[in-house]
Amino acid sequence: MEPYAMLKKIVEAGNVVFFGGAGVSTESGIPDFRGGDGIYQQRQYGMSAEELVSSDTFWKNPGLFYRFYFDKMVYPEAKPNAAHRALAKMEQLDLCKAVITQNIDGLHQLAGSRRVLELHGSIHQNTCTQCHHQFTLSDVLKQQPNQPVCPLCGGLIKPDVVLYGEALDQSVMEAAVQAIISANTLIIGGTSLVVYPAAGLIRYFRGKNLVLINKAVTDYDDQADLVIHEPIGEVLGSIMQ
Repeated sequence: MEPYAMLKKIVEAGNVVFFGGAGVSTESGIPDFRGGDGIYQQRQYGMSAEELVSSDTFWKNPGLFYRFYFDKMVYPEAKPNAAHRALAKMEQLDLCKAVITQNIDGLHQLAGSRRVLELHGSIHQNTCTQCHHQFTLSDVLKQQPNQPVCPLCGGLIKPDVVLYGEALDQSVMEAAVQAIISANTLIIGGTSLVVYPAAGLIRYFRGKNLVLINKAVTDYDDQADLVIHEPIGEVLGSIMQ
């Protein structure tokens, strides 16, 4: 059976969980992280990207952190692509039970998905480090290129994203594990599966169909029931038409 037809049949059986990475959003104009031209291949201000978006840099030099963050990590004009829209449609049809994402851009929710587990947090949620008041992305963007400060107490505002040196939210990880354990089909898309602990989630899958959709080969291709090396928006968009 042709791969797209096989994937369509698998999706129609329901009880799908989707686990995605940066490649899901590249078709929305957001660069990936670890590709040849990815964000993490760059050096600015004499530091690597990992150093610039680390907890250590945020606390020691928030101005430097925010210069890189606003320039390379935040894309407020980005819109959901065919992959985001297809997953939202799958949820509406009660075929997809959860979307687990490593992305921080919020495009799944913008497309209409509601059962979204954000492993690395979201740029759309921001918290004052002193009074803990919550702010939207629009609130902090108004203060760029300067580091955003709380208008209520003057405290530094921190994006609710997981920085290097910080642990993932345990409750989100546990929810992701439970979703994968309960799934009949796990579709993994737009991720090279090299970033842990998130990449380790695959070991919890006990269902029938493991599907990998990624333009590049991954170390898990030989374990999958179906592998498609095509852009994920093209793949999911086509089967949901």
